[in-house]
Amino acid sequence: MTSADRPFPWVGLITLAIAIFLLVTSEFLPTGLLPAMASDLGVTQSQIGLLITIFAGTVVVSAAPLAALTRQYSRKSLLLVVLAVFALANVLAAIAPNYEMLVGSRVLGGLAHGLFWAIAGAYAGHLVPRHQLARAVAVTSAGGTTAFVLGVPLGTALGLALGWRAAFGVIAALVIVIAALVIKFLPAVDHRISLATGEIRLSVRRDPTMPSVLFVCLLVVIIMTGHNVFYTYIAPFVLDTAGFAPEALSVLLFLYGGAGAIGLVLAGVVGSRYPRGGLYGMLATVILAVSVLALFAGVPLVVVFAFIVWGAAFGGLPTLLQTRLLQVASPNVRDVGSALLTTAFNIGIGGGAAIGAGLFALSGTLWLPWVEAGALGLAIVALLVMEARRRARGVPLVTRPIPVVRNDSP
Repeated sequence: MTSADRPFPWVGLITLAIAIFLLVTSEFLPTGLLPAMASDLGVTQSQIGLLITIFAGTVVVSAAPLAALTRQYSRKSLLLVVLAVFALANVLAAIAPNYEMLVGSRVLGGLAHGLFWAIAGAYAGHLVPRHQLARAVAVTSAGGTTAFVLGVPLGTALGLALGWRAAFGVIAALVIVIAALVIKFLPAVDHRISLATGEIRLSVRRDPTMPSVLFVCLLVVIIMTGHNVFYTYIAPFVLDTAGFAPEALSVLLFLYGGAGAIGLVLAGVVGSRYPRGGLYGMLATVILAVSVLALFAGVPLVVVFAFIVWGAAFGGLPTLLQTRLLQVASPNVRDVGSALLTTAFNIGIGGGAAIGAGLFALSGTLWLPWVEAGALGLAIVALLVMEARRRARGVPLVTRPIPVVRNDSP
């Protein structure tokens, strides 16, 4: 039976989405616990914010090499190993007696996280045919969006109620549970490509789709850098700049994440019908929302409304970008392309957090939303230039078909 003939793999994709939920929650958990973690460890909030940079930086330097080194291993077996290592990293974070050990735990978590995304980013493409890609990616991406809807806010609430260490400990336990669900429900796939007689496998560097893959990655770097300059320091923005009470922080994060879930649903529809227009529209809406936050930070109702719009618009962007990469990448470079996409996301996450740390130390949150607006404006310009060049060369958006993939285990 070919992938086109199989029913849509809801259970496997939802299992993968839950794993993504836990990993994304852990990655961004310090954003909601900056004050508590800084106070407990005797460091500044900027230093805690840099934990995001350290985690992301580890992903940047390790994701592509680890993906290349493990290309011949079973995707499902490798995923289980990665989940075990990630659980260990969260245990170490929970018991860290000082900042230095916490940094070490984030490095270990980053190593596991980078390889996880190299596997998970391409898994949906192995399970479904081309016409179901946007739908499948939307399902798995729901894990990341739900992390912002429930994971980070609940982690923040748990950390404030029981201590930040308890939040990391709970994530470690849940990762072990999801590993058991992966064993039970996630189908194994054959990610290796069989060549016909006389065919020669192209190296990744010579693959004709690599320029398009690299452009999508560049776009991700620009977008995520701008976003994380602001989002990493959302807690001090809400509490200090906007003047909300501490208990309102979790509520606003819930609203942001809930709106992101709406954006994710829209991306699943728009990504299939209007991939270009949807991307432009969501970028422009984010620019508008963060500009309103910068201009009207002292008006509570406006801040709440802008948070919702911001979350809805940004929530669909990762799905549209991941779908676009799977559309333009040939089968030969899909796993490496997913690793590069992960690297790009984390360059943006880590770089944005680092830039935000410097700006926050100098002037608080004053300029952070404007930096995000400017970065996303640059992304729109880059898209326009690239689309013009592609039209001039007559290069289609989707360059290669995605092959049928067979199971590698019973």
